[in-house]
Amino acid sequence: MGNVLSNLGLSALFGLLGIIIMAVGYILFDKMIPLDFNKELEKNNMSVAIVIAGLLIGIAIIVSRVVGAV
Repeated sequence: MGNVLSNLGLSALFGLLGIIIMAVGYILFDKMIPLDFNKELEKNNMSVAIVIAGLLIGIAIIVSRVVGAV
């Protein structure tokens, strides 16, 4: 039972770490590109939404590989 709780705690920790890393990646990308993504998304700019979705999927794949290696 202790092993199950330990694994559950580690999964929650790595999930939280992955969300934090994705948020930091989005913030860095937002700072690097001279475009206000939030303003463009409010104007329903589908192209910006697709770029951001691709960015988040890419970061998620990288984070999952890093966490899976641990």
